[in-house]
Amino acid sequence: MTPSFESEDESHYEVAVVGGGPAGLTAALYTTRLGHETAVFDRGGGRAAMMQETHNVIGVPESVSGNEFLETAVDQIRSYGADCRQEFVTAIDRRDGSFELETVDGTAIADRVVLATGFSDGRPDPPLPRTGRGLHYCLHCDAYMFVDEPVYVMGHGESAAHVGMIMLNYTDDVDLLLRGDEPTWSDETTTMLDNHPVDIVHDDVIGIRTGDDGWLEALEFEDGTVREYRGGFAMYGSEYNNGLAESLGADLTADGTVDVDDHGRTSVDGLFAVGDLVPGHNQVPVAMGQGAKAGIAIHKDLREFPKSVAELEADGAVSVSDVPAMADGLRTRANEHSSAEGD
Repeated sequence: MTPSFESEDESHYEVAVVGGGPAGLTAALYTTRLGHETAVFDRGGGRAAMMQETHNVIGVPESVSGNEFLETAVDQIRSYGADCRQEFVTAIDRRDGSFELETVDGTAIADRVVLATGFSDGRPDPPLPRTGRGLHYCLHCDAYMFVDEPVYVMGHGESAAHVGMIMLNYTDDVDLLLRGDEPTWSDETTTMLDNHPVDIVHDDVIGIRTGDDGWLEALEFEDGTVREYRGGFAMYGSEYNNGLAESLGADLTADGTVDVDDHGRTSVDGLFAVGDLVPGHNQVPVAMGQGAKAGIAIHKDLREFPKSVAELEADGAVSVSDVPAMADGLRTRANEHSSAEGD
């Protein structure tokens, strides 16, 4: 794609998406296919990239890893003309009604920005199983894997206690591992735990045992006991990557997520946020839906036609030479896709 403005170290896009997870890539897919010059700035990594298998995404088999899922998505949006840049955005500032993005490699200008920077899971101290091979963070994604299997939940707060009880819907063998910490859950939660068959283990983990396939088989504890587990969940909170949103003055919620409307609009005009960075379920399909809605909202903001009556009275009728309102590079890609589909 040829950006609408380009200098030695600066490009001008209609839409810049910061973050290359499912939410950001879906937003970019929509804005690109709807005719807007779009760039994705992605530093790499992220929660989706850690997935050993893809769960709960209709049409995508579990054999697809997170990296394979994301690589396919990047190839897809590139085929429509999006610019995918493996760069870390260090700052965003307002500039003449647009946004100036600073990266380690230079700057770029965008008329609209979508933040899809997600969050980082709080991790317990080692020793730990491999992520996705016995250490998991998403109950709704991965509980199905542990039906009738021995499961642990690590943590000492309300979320850990409740996840431990929730896992009783899938298995009768649930341990809540405090790892030497004192519980911080409420008295009401204590009463609930006392009346659910969850075994609370106070001693810390000092070792792990895994099979030849890398999957967890057991954890070793400082009191000398060994407990067998197929896997489990670490519940130590989340750190939202909200620095860019906060620097632009976007409203945040009490837990650090970015406050948005139903289409991802923040309190800052032209700034959108989607995915794990905003309130809601942290699920790939939910993130994709948020990205789609933000992409459509941005299109409605940016599209040229139809002109309003006031615009027509001021500027005159739209002529044939004015349409279509799409950059030449995106038109070429669209025609290539149409030709391929006709073959």
